[in-house]
This record gives sequence, C-alpha cells and structure tokens, in this order.
Amino acid sequence: MRAIHELQPNTLWQHFSAICDIPHPSFHEEQIRDHLINFARAHNLEWLSDDAGNVIIRKDATAGMENRAGVILQGHMDMVPQKNNDTTHDFTTDPIKAYIDGDWVTAEGTTLGADNGIGMAATLAILAATDLQHGPIEALFTATEETGMIGARGLKPGLLQGKILLNLDTEDEGELYIGCAGGARMEINGQYSLEAVADEFSFKTLAFSGLKGGHSGCDIHLGRGNAIKLLVRVLQCLQEHGVRIASINGGSLANAIPREASAVIAIPESALTVCAQIIDQCSNDISAELAVVEPDLQLTLNDAEPARLLMPLADQHKWIAAVSACPNGAQRMSDSIESVVETSLNIGVFTVDEGKIYAHVLARSLLGSCNDALRDAVAGLFRMIGAEVVYQDSYPGWKPDPDSQILARMQQVYHGLYGKTPGVQVVHAGLECGLLGSKYPEWDMISFGPTIRFPHSPDEKVHIQSVARFWDFLVATLKAVPVA
Repeated sequence: MRAIHELQPNTLWQHFSAICDIPHPSFHEEQIRDHLINFARAHNLEWLSDDAGNVIIRKDATAGMENRAGVILQGHMDMVPQKNNDTTHDFTTDPIKAYIDGDWVTAEGTTLGADNGIGMAATLAILAATDLQHGPIEALFTATEETGMIGARGLKPGLLQGKILLNLDTEDEGELYIGCAGGARMEINGQYSLEAVADEFSFKTLAFSGLKGGHSGCDIHLGRGNAIKLLVRVLQCLQEHGVRIASINGGSLANAIPREASAVIAIPESALTVCAQIIDQCSNDISAELAVVEPDLQLTLNDAEPARLLMPLADQHKWIAAVSACPNGAQRMSDSIESVVETSLNIGVFTVDEGKIYAHVLARSLLGSCNDALRDAVAGLFRMIGAEVVYQDSYPGWKPDPDSQILARMQQVYHGLYGKTPGVQVVHAGLECGLLGSKYPEWDMISFGPTIRFPHSPDEKVHIQSVARFWDFLVATLKAVPVA
C-alpha cells in the first residue's frame, strides 16, 4: 500500500505526513511551532514568533518578480482532536495514523487534521521550493484557531507588509470564498446539591453513538443529529417515570456537532419494564426521523456501576427542560446569498457530574446583530433557571468584496488551468479572515483549499486529486499576482 508521502505533489504530501507525526491539538501547539521555526532556520528564511504564539516566515521574491504585490499565505497550526469511543489515542502525544482509502486520505479512528494541515503543508512546500515564480511571500501560521481564534485575535497590526491574503483553510476545491460568518461562544455553568441514593434504583448507562457529527459551521445545514439534544429528548420522556440522573457526558467542543452522549441514570425497579419500552420507542422514532442522514445511529441501555449520589429532581427537571428548549442547528437561511445559512447555534458540550453542570455553545451568523440576538436569547433562557452565563470570545464576520482585484485575477487563472470559472462563495463557518481583516483592513483576501469532507469528526478525509489541483492553482496564482 502506498504511503501518503509518495502522493503527488510530492513535497506537499511529505510535509503533510510530517505534520501528522507531530501532535498539535488546540492549546498543544508547541511541537508544531518548533517544527515551523526549525524549518525556517534550515532554509535560511527570516522568521518570528509573536506574543500570541503565531509564527511568521518570510521568503524573498524570485528573480524578476520583485515588483509584485506581497502575498501572505495563511493557515492555522492546530487541529480538532476528535476520536471514536473505541479508539485509543492521545492527541497530545500520539501521531495521527493517516492512510490512503481509494481516492481519499483519512485517519484511523480520529480526525485527520487536513483542516488545516494541508494548508500548512502547501505553504511549507512553497517556502521550500526553488523552481517557482512568485513575489514577496510572508507565511502566517496562526495559533489555536479552532478554539477561539486566539492567534488571529492577538496578531498585532504592522507585523506584516503584504497586501494580498490567501487563506488556505476552506474545503471545496474549485470554490473561492470571499466572506464568512462571525461567531460568539458561551459557557453556561450551574450547580446542584448532591442527593443520596435510595435502595430501589437500578443503574444504567443510556448512550447515543454512531452519529456523524461534523463541523458546526460547514455541516450545520445537513440536519445531522446532535447527540446531546437527542439524549435530553429521551431523558425528558423517562423523567415521567421517576428516572433520576447521576451524570451526563456529551460532546467535547463547541464547534463540533456532538456525535456521542451518555448518561448514567437510576431507574426505579418498578419502572424498568416501562422505561425499556420507552427507550425502544424513542430509538425507533429517532432512527426513522434520521434514517437518511444518520444511518448508523445507535441508542443503547447497559448496566452501570451504582452511583452514590444523584441530581435532585427539581434541578434535573429545569435543566433538562432548558437544554431541550435551547435552539440548535440552522436557524435561518440567508436572504441575500443563495443556499447559505445565515444564523445557527450548536450545543457542543453538556456535562453533569458531582454537583456541577457545564455547557458550551457556539452561535454563528453572517449578521452581527443576529448573532448577538441569538446569543442573548440563549443566555436569557439559561439565566431563567439560575445558571451563570459567560460570554466568551466573539469574532467578526468577513464582509464579501465582489470587486476584489485578486478575486478577478484568480478567476482568470483558474479558467486558464481548468477551462471553467470557479464558484464564488460565502461560508457559514468562521474563518480567520474576519479578525485578520479588522487588523489589516487594506488586505485583499481570498480563501480556498482542497476538498475536505467531515472535518471536526473522525470521518474527516481529503480528496487526493483535489489537493493536486489546489496546489497547481496556488502556484499559478502566485505567478500571476499583479504588480504592487
């Protein structure tokens, strides 16, 4: 079987293979940062690492291209750490086990990190190349994009001299992105007094698994099941028969649609039969509702170790009701951009354990006012039950510029290569372009990339031939950059 470093374009795939070997989940980017710095030193390239953890590498123009506008090639260092329950993997120490599966590259039981490892690899291949034509290049590798866009947020004006930003972090080859949604995260916290367990309960683990999950921006319109919302739906039915909650564990990231969620529950001995029937009915109903989009969905009930303490009924009822009532998924489609979600919400994390309740929610919208309104509505809902709501980082959207000079040039280049005009899109996912553009408003910005499917989930994969087309397009674009 071929290894990924043998694929074409060879240099790009070699760099991607090396990136897969280096642990780099969000907040654990030290090793990949060192890798980038060592690369710059080995190639005698100017570099710096700023206070926000970003790395900037500069490469001079090739002969005859010195008068071209400076280009910033930009991507992020971190990856989303998601794995299947049956996969043993430590994202802080273990390499990603990437392999070729037909026309795609994917990973064994984990996210692949093509988002944004392919963008990093392409940039490194450009920086290392001696046979390409390009003007002045600055490579900007940002820190912790997936959890708060921390690097982009902390980037200082004046560090970069280029005028054109090519963001290499979108996931449909043949599409040029000129705008994106903004986002706002919320942390929701609650507390409850632990209550002693009576003797007449049987303890079980109720769990949803087998869902596809995915990116809470790119995939939010696909109607996939949110494991947290589905679990709460079943718990709400079971409460009527005296079922109590010992703990809940659902999701892991605000920007990933939860694939799995479980609860340790206490079922009254007298209600075991009726509760089993309710669970079977819920399983049949939900499986029928999501048959097309979630064919592998499973709802299971298994024996669990007895818990010593439970959530009080009053707290249980109000929290289950609030999470059930909380909006989730695509809320509104854009009136001005066809087939693009305007506003959405993702309940990405919900945990209940040892007297503490925690939820992590991410709102997105193309319109800042809609983002604020949705965030405030969700905050109001949970504050009504006494929860503490903390507004975390928010980031602006990227307003489209249909008259962009680099957009027109790249459309010409793509047509010259492939005989067709690329699509022009606005993406509901958050790109760093919004934050970066607020620091460098003079930049002319485009985002593009190869075809990646199911990012932020263990099903993530990147299309091999699309990587080759993406590379050829990037190389040709750098050659065609206009005079400054």
